[in-house]
Formats: sequence, C-alpha cells, structure tokens
Amino acid sequence: MVRLKRIYDEPAAQDGVRVLVDRLWPRGLSKDKAQLDRWDKELAPSDQLRRWFGHDPEKWLEFRERYCKELAGQGALLKDLAELAARGTLTLLYAAKDEEHNNAVVLKELLEDSGIG
Repeated sequence: MVRLKRIYDEPAAQDGVRVLVDRLWPRGLSKDKAQLDRWDKELAPSDQLRRWFGHDPEKWLEFRERYCKELAGQGALLKDLAELAARGTLTLLYAAKDEEHNNAVVLKELLEDSGIG
C-alpha cells in the first residue's frame, strides 16, 4: 500500500515506512520531528524541472511527462520502493502545499501502475 502525506503532518504508526521524496530538506523541520526511515532525494525532480514547474497546476501534465522521463533512469530505487510497499504500508512524504500537484503524486501513480498499491 502506498500513501501520501505532507512531511509537516504528524507522523503516525499507520504510516509504515516513511520516505521523503523531495530534493531539498523541508524548511523549519528537524530531522527528529520528521521521523524518516529514508530520504530518497535521487527520486525527486531535478532542480531545473522543479524550478520550471513551481507547482503551477497549468504545467502539471507537462511536469508529469518530464518527471517520468527523469525517473526512467531510477529503476533500482523505484523497484526498492515497490518492494517496500508490497511488504506493508509505504508513505511518500513531500513538503509541497499543493496535495494534488507534486512529485509524490506521480511516484505513487508509477508504483501503483507497477502492480503494487
């Protein structure tokens, strides 16, 4: 099972394995408070793509396409996340305020399309 959650929300036991999928560390949050199991910055959009997108919903479809192309080179990490999700709950953490237009949404879709979620 794959879940999504803002990193600023309180950690919960039902989160299972908590993985931050942002390139930058979230502002104002200590590592202790985050209670991460992993930080997979390699799965985050490139700095160039992140800056271009700027969480603009009008750029969402193109962002998804470009981001999926970037993720094509991260097969081993994606497989690892899929295996974690197959064994229990995996929560992908992100810092964005927009809960519908962020990279974690795309990652979740990719993992579910791989047959696990």
